[in-house]
Amino acid sequence: MRLLEYVNKKRGIRVELAKQIGVPFILISQWALSKRQVPAERCPDIEKATNGLVRCEDLRPDVDWSILRTSTK
Repeated sequence: MRLLEYVNKKRGIRVELAKQIGVPFILISQWALSKRQVPAERCPDIEKATNGLVRCEDLRPDVDWSILRTSTK
């Protein structure tokens, strides 16, 4: 799922997500609207906070996430 789809699911979710991962909520909006690229180091935090609904691969398809996937097993 794309981040924009996730944050549009319910009211207040941008602020909730921002608090969970420790960033200003405006960053969530900028990332969701593709005004700024999500830093690769934030992707696992977002994936965890969204219970896997928004995956690292969705946020940054340019990064080889297989390294992360195999190192956590």
